[in-house]
Amino acid sequence: MPMKTSLIEAVNEQIRNEFQSAYLYLSMSAWFTHKNLPGFAHWMKIQWEEETGHALKLFQFVHDRGGIVTLMPLEAPAIEYDSPTALFEEVLNHEQQVTAEINDLHDLAVKERDLPLQIILQWYITEQVEEEAQVEEILGKLKYLGADGPSLYLLDRNLATRTVPGRG
Repeated sequence: MPMKTSLIEAVNEQIRNEFQSAYLYLSMSAWFTHKNLPGFAHWMKIQWEEETGHALKLFQFVHDRGGIVTLMPLEAPAIEYDSPTALFEEVLNHEQQVTAEINDLHDLAVKERDLPLQIILQWYITEQVEEEAQVEEILGKLKYLGADGPSLYLLDRNLATRTVPGRG
């Protein structure tokens, strides 16, 4: 069943949002690399890879449904942050915005009675719960333990162990 034009446009916008997220996380990885925090940089690169995968999943979905993907320009992400804590506060705000965007897209899919889109978006909704929980955990540790000295070093080492889901 082909998708309605309004839904194709909305999914194209979400593809842009997912690529924008990836771009943001790659920029954050660069900042952490510059600050000599390779574990944080690694965590952000994994996040970049996940967000790219999210965009490509929707990309393929549109094509599978007979639609045309129209890629849109991305905005330049920030390149400087006050601290790891401030950066993760931005990450949490960003993930909450992504959650709202996906929820809005799901609402549109329900309104337009597009069951295949509703089903794929359930995966994204579940993923966003996990995304926000991960970020809140790291942010909580940064706030509780502090973002300097030994605590930051240990958290950096811990974040370096993150693996890409599905690849062990």
